Amino acid sequence: MGATGVEAEHVRRSLILAVFLLIVTPAPAAAAGDPNVAGLQGALRAQGFYDGPIDGIEGPRTRAAVVRAQRRARLVPDGVAGRLTRHALRVRAFAARTLRPRSTGSDVVALQFALAWRGFPSGELDGWYGPRLEGAVRRFQRHVGLRDDGVAGPETLRALRGPPPRAPALRSWPLAPAVTNGFGPSGDRFHSGIDIPASTGFLVAAAAPGRVAFAARAGGGWGRLVSIAHRGFRTLYAHLSRIHVRVGQRVRAGTPIGRVGASGRATGPHLHFELRVRGAAVDPLPALP
Repeated sequence: MGATGVEAEHVRRSLILAVFLLIVTPAPAAAAGDPNVAGLQGALRAQGFYDGPIDGIEGPRTRAAVVRAQRRARLVPDGVAGRLTRHALRVRAFAARTLRPRSTGSDVVALQFALAWRGFPSGELDGWYGPRLEGAVRRFQRHVGLRDDGVAGPETLRALRGPPPRAPALRSWPLAPAVTNGFGPSGDRFHSGIDIPASTGFLVAAAAPGRVAFAARAGGGWGRLVSIAHRGFRTLYAHLSRIHVRVGQRVRAGTPIGRVGASGRATGPHLHFELRVRGAAVDPLPALP
């Protein structure tokens, strides 16, 4: 089979895969959860009562974990995290105190969760104010125009209650439209983009016109990464097997920029696609046509 035939076969298989995944892929979360609920889930997890995702949603799994905690504390097992239950679990309310490096507790989990939904995830939602969380706080503070001191004081905590940045419209999908892992909470972490499935070697295209700002292997699990600067935002394409563009190159929407792979921290071939607005990660799905 010639080169043209191979590309045609890739396209055919990609379309079949996309149709299948559009049927089986669940819809993305409609809204962010509550940081206070995320803090409660973090406290329940730390004490061995909860093994679900830290998603800030007070669903059946969270209520069942609260019941287990209440029984352990010899409280009425009604599944409601009231004052006595929160006291027994040592749960602090979000934004009730200033948080700084080396702080610990459920309100630190709530801070990590709120930062992630505003586009500045800091890794594991573990309730420890370490260097990664301090860096995320500083980036958020610069994003909203506050002094970047790395301390989550009243102004920073108040700013975290605001809405996330709006996603700009993108021109096209970088691959056939399908999503296997959406933007939002994932276990005890936060997924700051979307995963688009495809076999190794499929062409990845620019989602909007712009200029290539980065095109090389990157640390932090990204693998081979292309970052494209657009007017007021950036798109990122990670885990590539090959890169077809160079830094400074101008691209149009639909220009091939690389090929699908599993470089970096990836369990299999797919494209991890992110959208950043002034440094903040936002859900790219509503921006895609």
